[in-house]
Amino acid sequence: MGFTSTFLGILGCWIGLPIGLFIGFYFFIYSKPEDVKDPKIRPLYELDIDTLQNLIPEIPLWVKNPDYDRVDWLNTFILDMWPFLDKAICSNIKSTCEPMFAEYIGQYKVEKIEFDSLTLGTLPPTIQGLKVYETNEKELVLEPAIKWAGNSNIVVSIVLLSARIRVQLVDLQIFAAPRVVLKPLVPTFPCFANIVISLMEKPHVDFGFKVLGADFMAIPGLYRFVQETIKKQVASLYHWPQRLEIPILAPTSVTIRKPVGILHVKVIRAMKLLKMDLLGLSDPYVKLSLSGDRLPARKTSIKKKTLNPEWNETFRLAVKDPESQVLHIDVFDWDKVGGHDKLGKQVFPLKKLQANESKEVTLDLLKSTDACDPDDMKQRGRVVVELTYAPFREESDGFSGLLGSFNRKESNAEGSSSDVSPGGAGLLMVTVQGAENVDGSRHNNPYVEVFFRGEKKRTKVIKKSRDPQWDEEFQFMVEEPPVHEKIHLQVMSKRKGFIYGSKESLGHVDINLDDVIHNGRINEKYHLIDSKNGVIHVEVRWKTI
Repeated sequence: MGFTSTFLGILGCWIGLPIGLFIGFYFFIYSKPEDVKDPKIRPLYELDIDTLQNLIPEIPLWVKNPDYDRVDWLNTFILDMWPFLDKAICSNIKSTCEPMFAEYIGQYKVEKIEFDSLTLGTLPPTIQGLKVYETNEKELVLEPAIKWAGNSNIVVSIVLLSARIRVQLVDLQIFAAPRVVLKPLVPTFPCFANIVISLMEKPHVDFGFKVLGADFMAIPGLYRFVQETIKKQVASLYHWPQRLEIPILAPTSVTIRKPVGILHVKVIRAMKLLKMDLLGLSDPYVKLSLSGDRLPARKTSIKKKTLNPEWNETFRLAVKDPESQVLHIDVFDWDKVGGHDKLGKQVFPLKKLQANESKEVTLDLLKSTDACDPDDMKQRGRVVVELTYAPFREESDGFSGLLGSFNRKESNAEGSSSDVSPGGAGLLMVTVQGAENVDGSRHNNPYVEVFFRGEKKRTKVIKKSRDPQWDEEFQFMVEEPPVHEKIHLQVMSKRKGFIYGSKESLGHVDINLDDVIHNGRINEKYHLIDSKNGVIHVEVRWKTI
């Protein structure tokens, strides 16, 4: 009996092994991927209680969460566009992957790699809800909840040693909650310069992966391993605070340059200036300005009746681009009546200066900066200036603007409790963005007066508006950080003419500068004092040399 069973076992092995190899080779060569079928859709009233309970997690967020808006119109748009988007996306995928496939031809006995089928299916992604944040920044923040349970069918054929192996990706599902930020908003179409995308949660990605008809995702442990690996890889790249920034407009067309340093200009003296007065003398003074700067030019004092004036006066100018900006030096003869006569001018490129190094230069005055002007051959005197370019310290903004400034903030007259402050001279930049609900009893022509350390600056007048927008920046250069100090803003309304009530106060606010000095920047809306509902939007920046 034992001999018989042993004999039959050996015989079965010899017969079964060739048959099994033959059947396996047949399926290996002639097996084809299954076609992906469209899902069956049933109305809710046909489902039982248990099935409905299981569907509760799939209910759109706009139903469960009031912060999310319903965007059926957007889903309808995507549905109608999906057949065309499918072809366009698949075409891009194919053009991107084909060069990558070509790199493997000839390696590892690979003869050919190609797409047998490439389609994302008939089911488009669905936006379950859309949350829009209101911020104080020049940006638009959107948080859509995206779900895509598609019927995609992606089949790749690999010819290896003359044998064709088909790999199929099916049942692709992606659930993601990205944050999309359009910033900065600019007056150039499409009205935003960049798209910044980051994932607020780790995405859920699910799919079926078949090789020769067998689903590899059914292997115990492999499914969870692949899921976690995908989540970790995607999260390391795009999970907040990591982000993907996509430029839309060229930086040169939308860049609003901010100051990056301060130019210290010491006007020392001038020599052998032209004689403009009847007595053979002049009353010279110097005007200083930077190219591309809309701020008023800085002026020295007037030196009466001299052709060799001594000033030794120092001025500070905010620099936005030291590589391209030039310093304009204009010397005038002051006249009591009529326009002032120009004695000469000269320019000096800032790129010739080394950071934090003083340089004294003597410049020949010209009639104009045109090299072809023959009148420039005439001697017009010289001017001696000492120049020092001091760039601001490199400071990290951290997460400023990415999280905060979503809510309105009350004015606080008390200040920060911190007593530690950064030292050094710097530039205080105050940007008056706009105001809301400023209502005067007699007229509404609002403007803002900014007071700091006895210096007063003013915005333009916006006529007949309760919600004016100024977007004007004012700069104050100081030798020490203005800790424990305040900046005063007064909203006024002005009517033409010298009549009673031509000016009216619409409210005021005092902004403590401690937070600005310690954090480098604030961007808030403040309720106006002595105003019923008035609010002013102010951004204050501090840069240290």
